[in-house]
Amino acid sequence: MTRQSGFTLIELLAALLVLSLLALLSYRGLSTMLDTRAHIAQETDKWRNVSKFFARFEHDVQLAAPRPVRSGGAIAPAWLGQAAATAVDGLEFSRFAATDDTGAAQRVAYRLNEKKEIELLMWSGLDAAPGALPVRYPVLSGVKLLELKYLGPTQVWMDAWPVAGTGQAIPMAVRVRLVLSSDEEIIRIFALQS
Repeated sequence: MTRQSGFTLIELLAALLVLSLLALLSYRGLSTMLDTRAHIAQETDKWRNVSKFFARFEHDVQLAAPRPVRSGGAIAPAWLGQAAATAVDGLEFSRFAATDDTGAAQRVAYRLNEKKEIELLMWSGLDAAPGALPVRYPVLSGVKLLELKYLGPTQVWMDAWPVAGTGQAIPMAVRVRLVLSSDEEIIRIFALQS
């Protein structure tokens, strides 16, 4: 009898066990890498949208016009900032047209709606006809809190604007505080051309 060379059953089972462990470790590493990639893409989208919102907000408030408007039968101030505890919270103001001939002078507003989105409201012009409704655009979703404060001439932050006795149609600055659904808090301050 001659002895044949080859692998025994135990050696084959041991090799299969080692290969299956390597495959499992590779799969877990690849799965972790793909999950991380998806999380990074989601975070990138979130911060890109926040950045777009702040860029749009800054553009609009930099064009703020100290012009009151006629709405229905009443006169609305050039800058109307409501405290968060009121029925209509948010910010509404008049703005000039951009210098690059895009857009027109109009009334705009920013509010947090019931879907936890910051929405931009735009009227067709400065003075609105009775019953004229603005066009609504969601500009940022996933927001728990939108808090706005206004810097008065005494260098004190106010919860609402206009403030009696200031004589200013527009505050000196506006502070925006956002709390996102992920509990991240962002505070930005924008100086105005008052």
